[in-house]
Order: sequence, then C-alpha cells, then structure tokens
Amino acid sequence: MSYVGETLLNLLHQTAFFNLTWGNYVMILVAFIFLFLAIKKGFEPLLLVPIAFGMLLVNIYPDIIVSPEESSNGVGGLLYYFYSLDEWSILPSLIFLGVGAMTDFGPLIANPISFLLGAAAQFGIFGAYFLAILLGFNDKAAAAVSIIGGADGPTSIFLAGKLGQTGLLGPIAVAAYSYMALVPIIQPPIMKLFTTKQERAIKMENLRPVSKLEKILFPIIVTAIVCLLLPTTAPLVGMLMLGNLFRECGVVRQLSETASNALMYIVVILLGTSVGATTSAEAFLNITTLKIVFLGLVAFMFGTAAGVLFGKLLCKLTHGKINPLIGSAGVSAVPMAARVSQKVGAEEDPTNFLLMHAMGPNVAGVIGTAVAAGVFMAIFGI
Repeated sequence: MSYVGETLLNLLHQTAFFNLTWGNYVMILVAFIFLFLAIKKGFEPLLLVPIAFGMLLVNIYPDIIVSPEESSNGVGGLLYYFYSLDEWSILPSLIFLGVGAMTDFGPLIANPISFLLGAAAQFGIFGAYFLAILLGFNDKAAAAVSIIGGADGPTSIFLAGKLGQTGLLGPIAVAAYSYMALVPIIQPPIMKLFTTKQERAIKMENLRPVSKLEKILFPIIVTAIVCLLLPTTAPLVGMLMLGNLFRECGVVRQLSETASNALMYIVVILLGTSVGATTSAEAFLNITTLKIVFLGLVAFMFGTAAGVLFGKLLCKLTHGKINPLIGSAGVSAVPMAARVSQKVGAEEDPTNFLLMHAMGPNVAGVIGTAVAAGVFMAIFGI
C-alpha cells in the first residue's frame, strides 16, 4: 500500500498545480482574454488564437520552449524550434511572401499620393524611438520597440532579431500583434478627434483602372529602388514583392495559391504559437514589458494621428478631394486599418465607400514600415 501511496503522491506532484506561480495564473487569465477577443469578438483570430494558445501552453508547461542547453536530455522543447525560426527572420519573411500574394497594389498604383499617407503614418515609429530612449532603453532596444508603431508584427520580430534584441522579442511581438488586433478599438476615437463631420463625409472619386502591365512592373520596380537604397530591407520588401509578382504575372498560379493559402497559414501557426510561448510569467511580468506595451500604444496612436493630420493637409491642398480618414490606414495592419477607415466614413454617410481608397495608404504602410526598419538597420550598420 505504501508503494501505491508514494506512486499516487508522485503523480500528484507532477501536475502543474504544484509548479505554477501567481504570475503564471495571471498570464493564463490574459490568454483566456485573448481567446475571448479572438473567438467571440473576431479580433484578428488568425493571429490571436495561436498567440493566446502559445501563451497558455508556456505558462502551464514552461519546458515547451526550453533550449537544448537547459534541457535535461539535450533536446529543446517543441516551440523552441519554432521560435528559432523567428529569431533567424525566416518566418517574418515568409509572412511577407504570403501577404504580397494576397495583396492588390492597384489602389496604390492608381493613386500614388497614397505613398505619402503611408509615409506620414510612420511618424509614430520615430516619435516613439526618442521617447523610448528617454525611458531608459538603449538605442537598438528603442528602435526595436518603436517599430510596433507600424502595427506590423512580422517587421517587429524581424527588426528585433536583426538588432540582437531577442530578449525583448516576445513582449515586442505580442504588443505589435495585440495592437493589430485592436485596431477597430484604438483608431476610431483618434480619427474622430482630428476630423470634422464634414471631412468624414467627403466622397472620393473612383480610382482609375490599373493595367496588368503596371501591376507586373510595380513589384519589380519597387524591389529595385528600395533594395538599392536600403539593401537590408531585401528579406522583407523582396519577399513582399515576390509574392505580389506571383499574384500579378498570371503564369505561376500554383505558386501564388500556395503562398497565399497553405504556406501562409502554416507560417502563421508556427509564428503565432512561438510568439505566444515567449510570454512566460518570468519573462513578461516586469517593468520593461509594461514600458514596451506603453510605448507601442503611444507609437500606434501617434502614427494614426499623423496619418489623419496629413490627410487633412492633402484635403485642404486638393480642395476637398481627399477624405482625411484614409490617412489612418497608413499603419500597416492590412486590411483591418482600411476597413476601419471605411467603417468610420460610413457612419457619417452610409453611401460613402472609402475601402479601396484606404487600401492605397494601407499597403503603402506595409512598405513604409519595412523601409523604417531598414533605416534603423542602416543607422546601426547591420
């Protein structure tokens, strides 16, 4: 009987209940909240569901992301190997390949002024960079944190890895993806604050048709120009434009379908769960993480405001031909930010259709955030 009792006691002590800290329970609660927002509210479920589940797993079983050096048998945890692909910038680059294959750059080509709106929204990144330095981050850490303002999770992960800030990669990635998911909550109050009812109701002229030749030349020309100026952006911009070329050239339908479907979703699973697994209580519940979350929010709000204010300027210069709301889509949360521009505009006039106009700044913001990351890498000689 003593043997049976000892066996049962050993089994009992092997359960997670004897190893969890209060911090683990806090993070498990956060994981449940993320799952609720993703499943019940529909906030970017493709991102939040795997992130939240990775968060849940690591706070119940920390060894799921343990490195081989820390493991008792010399074999790392399952999510450790997924996470290594984040650190090596492989998964973020593949995400960009899929995004490119899913994206129509037609609205941007039809209205090149959208490039300026996408660039204006990057103001939040550089504003947050200087604020991060004031809060005590070193220059490289400040750059890695500030890129959250672009609301672009893959670029945030990419830059953090390139700048050697892997210790901050988890909080940065979770903050970036969280703000991407919360775009419908964060942006509308800012958009309404800086615009009048009359401005929000402005109807824009239909975009001109874009030829197939223009769509084929666009990714080639952008790759050549951007990568010649900032070669370090090649993994992101190059993959984004390669995916788009698959889509537009019309001769590699199988590659386009694979990149935009099967490959894209496989990468999202690997990246999302591994990012979520970096949020153990020990790594996440500290002052540095709180600063990162705060700075990310400030950067995102500043970027939204800058896009809207620049949209107001263009509205004045064009005598009311541009609705300032589309400037908020300059952050690179594709296509959620463009949908928010449409939604806020439709609240003032249900017949106002801004979605395609907002997609121009939106996809410009993807390129702009990648360029901002390239600028930081060039500054630090990476």
